[in-house]
Amino acid sequence: MMDLTIGEIAAACGGKLVLQGADTTDACISSLEIDSRKVAEKGVFLATTGERVDGHTFISSVFEKGAALAVTRKTPKQVERETGISQEKWGSYLLVEDTLQALKDIAEYYRMKLSIPVVGITGSVGKTSTKEFIAGVLSEKYHVLKTDGNYNNEIGVPLTLLRIRREHTAAVVEMGISDFGEMRRLSKMARPDICVITNIGQSHLENLKTRDGILKAKSEIFEYMAEDGQVCLYGGDDKLSAIAEVKGRKPHFFGWGENPLEEVAAGDVVSRGLWGSDAVLTIRREDACCAAAPGGKPDAASVEQVGIHVPLPGRHMVLNGAAAACVAGLLGLSPEQIASGIRKIKPVSGRNHLICLKEYTLIDDCYNANPASMKAAVDLLSMADTEKVAILGDMFELGENSHILHEETGAYAGEAGIDRLYFVGQEAAYMYQAACSSLGRKDSQATYFPTKEDLLQAFGQDLDRFVPKGSTVLVKASHGMEFGQIVDFFNNI
Repeated sequence: MMDLTIGEIAAACGGKLVLQGADTTDACISSLEIDSRKVAEKGVFLATTGERVDGHTFISSVFEKGAALAVTRKTPKQVERETGISQEKWGSYLLVEDTLQALKDIAEYYRMKLSIPVVGITGSVGKTSTKEFIAGVLSEKYHVLKTDGNYNNEIGVPLTLLRIRREHTAAVVEMGISDFGEMRRLSKMARPDICVITNIGQSHLENLKTRDGILKAKSEIFEYMAEDGQVCLYGGDDKLSAIAEVKGRKPHFFGWGENPLEEVAAGDVVSRGLWGSDAVLTIRREDACCAAAPGGKPDAASVEQVGIHVPLPGRHMVLNGAAAACVAGLLGLSPEQIASGIRKIKPVSGRNHLICLKEYTLIDDCYNANPASMKAAVDLLSMADTEKVAILGDMFELGENSHILHEETGAYAGEAGIDRLYFVGQEAAYMYQAACSSLGRKDSQATYFPTKEDLLQAFGQDLDRFVPKGSTVLVKASHGMEFGQIVDFFNNI
């Protein structure tokens, strides 16, 4: 059960509560969902209206499943008039002006009742993998609730917060944006005790225009941070390293040891190829326990080193380990607990997920893409000791410099020693042209396909010609390119 009553939900939204039958104002609910299929007994269904589906048409069905309340912007009479579904099937409901705003209001109210530390994570690249590292390491001491999948926007964040239960002792919340003002609204709901920013890169330039714009938008996370909260930043980022103070406190920095401000520095990295890396973390602790750690008291300044094994491939994954160590140190974990948590990290589907098939090794990194992550993925592929094949697609939301950024990425791929390069999509044509220039027009190494369907058709007719057996294959593009279908093609061979 959630520590949230029907009366509190009504108070949080400021809506009109209409009870059917007995007074259930003080009754606790089991959950809150916007998907009618997930509504449980004594749960709350929040009816939203999308481009294809109007959730109000499912209100009657959720009451048949035992729902305690529906949050709606339409009355029973309106829904009956529009759909023909009898209002007699309705139970108690809360009438509001905007159900999505109600979702945010409920989540904010619920968060304010919680006393557990909440870690908010944002950045241009690496939010999800950093979230996994931080949640995995904190699990050595805490019962952690973390963001599922891509639930990092103005719908996903409140749903994540509303999944927190009494048994959870910490939460790790990923927060993604594409425009100004969005992070402010996310932070208002999440009220993070610890804010983590992984980097300031070149994503969402269409709206944010410049890296300074990205920094400004990401920094909105600080506005609703706890007054005694802490900030963890990547010390190797020129924009982040220039932040000297947030709400009267110095930030905590992590990185590669190149910035003297770094409290957690990764070094002595030894690549194990596609199977991860070994490294050493140097941890400098000053005021090591933050206020978010119950009963925490500052420790004397000290320096410790701990060896770690990062089971995911790529040097950038070691940096994720450093970020996790920075947060974990603030929440009272020992270096031994940090190393143990990092060693247990597992890959997320679509994020550098290594799949060993009978005839190929697949790097599934098709969840999202921008220039920095695309280059990092190419670097990862270059570590393979087999034939190297890259299938690269369009990167979205790069604004007016999209053509140039695709060209730079294509040139990088062409110079990376990849045996076969396949480019797919409208913008990927610029990657292809730049790659060909880097390769000296060696067309056998680079091929362009206008659409994903064109590539799949060619592969289906003669896969061995395009991808020799035993190859390591990288699949990488922005999520909207739906390159998961290419991953499915290989999985179904």
